[in-house]
Amino acid sequence: MQQKKEASLRSDALRNRERILDVALAELTCSTDVPLSAIARKAGVGQATFYRNFPSREALVLEVYRHETQQVADAAAQLLRTREPERALREWMDRLAQFAMAKAGLADAIRQATSAPGSAAKPGHQPVTRAAELLLHANEEAGTIRPGVTADDFLLAIAGLWQIDPHGDWQPRVSRLLDLVMDGLRAGAPGR
Repeated sequence: MQQKKEASLRSDALRNRERILDVALAELTCSTDVPLSAIARKAGVGQATFYRNFPSREALVLEVYRHETQQVADAAAQLLRTREPERALREWMDRLAQFAMAKAGLADAIRQATSAPGSAAKPGHQPVTRAAELLLHANEEAGTIRPGVTADDFLLAIAGLWQIDPHGDWQPRVSRLLDLVMDGLRAGAPGR
């Protein structure tokens, strides 16, 4: 009986943490100065629960970024399990674009969290790089993209995502950009 109670508490604590992260992403994207108490209130958790999970604004901002980065990275393997490699890559690119638009809104909060003396380093993008490598390798094996494309090549090719205004009508422009990148990846593919 005690194990069931502990498991229930852990899953409840996990749900609280996930809710806080979801609300924080939305709120911090709109305003880096949003009060932490407002995030806790919108997430439906008390101050103690909030601060137990995130003892500072910096800790919250960095965890939101890390969490979102990991979500995008994890999507690569999930898509490869359910889609052909070429379709998985293109759908993952859409998810990466959504992440880029959210990250643009978080950029000021991340800068503030990492610029103070003694603050944590800006989180890296290694999970996204590894996800890109996984997708590119699957596509190269399937013959759907040109051989030899590295994750660095790919990330440089889509770097324009981070130049698009996330507050405007970004979806059509991003879709066109990513279609152009896919066309470039397909050019010279042995399976074409």
